[in-house]
Amino acid sequence: MGHIVNPDREYRLLQRRMDRNVTGAPDSPTLTKILRLLFSPEEAELARKIPGRLTLLDDLSAQVNVPPEELDGMMTDWARRGLVVDLECGGRRYFALPPIVLGLFEFVFMRARDELPMAELAKLFDDYMNEGRFMRSAFAGQTQVGRALVREEALPAEDHAEVLDWERASRLVRSAEPVGVSLCSCRHKAQHLGKACDAPRRVCLSLNYAAGILIRGRLAERVSTDEALGILAECKDAGLAQIGDNVRRKVSYICNCCGCCCEMLRAIREFDLRGAVVTSNWIARIDAEACTGCGLCVEACPVRALHRVDRIEGDKIRKASVCDDSLCLGCGVCYSSCRRGAIHMESRAQRVHTPESVFDRVVTMAIERGKLGELIGDAPDRLGHRALGRIVTILERTGLVKASLAIKPLRSAFLDGVIRQAKRDMGPAARLLE
Repeated sequence: MGHIVNPDREYRLLQRRMDRNVTGAPDSPTLTKILRLLFSPEEAELARKIPGRLTLLDDLSAQVNVPPEELDGMMTDWARRGLVVDLECGGRRYFALPPIVLGLFEFVFMRARDELPMAELAKLFDDYMNEGRFMRSAFAGQTQVGRALVREEALPAEDHAEVLDWERASRLVRSAEPVGVSLCSCRHKAQHLGKACDAPRRVCLSLNYAAGILIRGRLAERVSTDEALGILAECKDAGLAQIGDNVRRKVSYICNCCGCCCEMLRAIREFDLRGAVVTSNWIARIDAEACTGCGLCVEACPVRALHRVDRIEGDKIRKASVCDDSLCLGCGVCYSSCRRGAIHMESRAQRVHTPESVFDRVVTMAIERGKLGELIGDAPDRLGHRALGRIVTILERTGLVKASLAIKPLRSAFLDGVIRQAKRDMGPAARLLE
């Protein structure tokens, strides 16, 4: 890489590259300041050439015109700085440019750091996320990166048989290999702003291939299954909600979230983006006779789905809690807070769709957000991919792609085709995500 004549241009191009991700990175002077603190101009020039999909080291070397041995050392350093996804499979290394959320933001704040101006970065990330454009980009559409996990103890005994393995936080931890734990990025950011709550912070659980990536990059500490289950129990006692990867297979993380610091929950509370977290298949129900209106459940709910109302009973008025079904995540936090046993969890009338794998989720999100062309074209070394991506992008703008995909058989066939191609492009590494 030569001398950078116009560094601002490199940061603008990097922002545009990151905005192609399905969760987006809208342009903002604040984002430019963040990128300046994380990347040198030369690094920004290189970063914008890295695909968002996992790419084999040798292939990436050819794309960015850096010798494999040199690139290997650079990417190792970047992974430890949280600037790139670094996955090893079968003795071969794959890299990808991370998105802003479930990526760059988390990687920066997953551990304590001395080499970065953390307070400044915390302020900048907080400002960027509060601009609104970012939240609306990150949480557009129906398919999201996170889904609520119901507390198993909140379900009636007869409903336990209906809870599938991918809906049980305990089962997800027990079946994962490896398991890692990191600082909660959201509360760590809030700590630097002087706004963090008292909830525990070493609670962000990474699972399976994601744990391998984070442990390898020293962004997570490997823990035993028993320790991870202990962290889950601690977080439940602290009134935190469990939010997991919105897939059925190879779940990559479980966050333990508070309503005040969590960015996903803030999107619901402060921006009214009610679909920012996909609900569980359960919903809170309150026994009006048993409820005393104490308000503990109202205080506990991480998305303010509960509130108190006046109930008229004869010549008396008493307080009682009610649930807004359009807001309820089905997490069960309110159940644990109720001392009167007045709350139980009930199956939703219609089961919530959960994508099978990360491939299914990303492709579905791309279709919903009009970014399918960019997803298909994310292969700088393949002219055919780029040409097809441009064609799909043009068709998306005319509405033809979305209209066609509204027809279920066409949508299913197209989804399968895109997913198969994505798996072929990734080679053996795809098995880790399936």
